[in-house]
Amino acid sequence: MTEQAGPPATAACRAAVIGIGNDFRRDDGIGPEVLGRLRGQVPAGVRLVISDGQPAALIEAWAGMPLAVVVDAVLADRPVPGRLHRFVLGAEDAPPGRQVSSHSLGLDEALGLAHALDLMPGRLIVHAVEAADVGQGVGLTPAVAAAAAALTSAVLADLAAG
Repeated sequence: MTEQAGPPATAACRAAVIGIGNDFRRDDGIGPEVLGRLRGQVPAGVRLVISDGQPAALIEAWAGMPLAVVVDAVLADRPVPGRLHRFVLGAEDAPPGRQVSSHSLGLDEALGLAHALDLMPGRLIVHAVEAADVGQGVGLTPAVAAAAAALTSAVLADLAAG
C-alpha cells in the first residue's frame, strides 16, 4: 500500500517524506500520523508518501530525489517508548548495520537494494521512534503519541535545511 500527495516524482519535486506504517498496529502508525500532521505545512516541491514499508515501494518513492526523509517506528532491545533517533545517509554511503524495524521486510532491505542498484536519494534522513506496542489495535500509545509533535517539527526542520 502506498499513498502519495504532492507533486509527482519529477525534476520539480525536490524531496519526498515517506511515512512507513500501519494504522491498525498501534505505534506502527507513527509514520502515517506524522504525514497527516505535515499536510499543508511542507514547502512546494515536497511529496508526501505513506508506505507499508515494502522495499520496492520505498525505493520508488525516493529514487532520484535530492532529499528523502523517512519516518518509522522501531523496536529496541531495551525500549524507551517515544525516544527519537535520527540518522543521515548520502547516496554514496553504505547502508547502516541491521536496524530492528517494526516490519519483517522494509527499510533495511530497501537501503541495501537501493545502494546496490544505485537508486539511493542524494541524502536520506531517517527519523525513528521507539515503539511500545505494535500489536493489533488502533491508536498510538501515550509515549509515542507525545513524540509525534517533536518528530513532525524535526522533519520540517530537515526540509527547511534542504
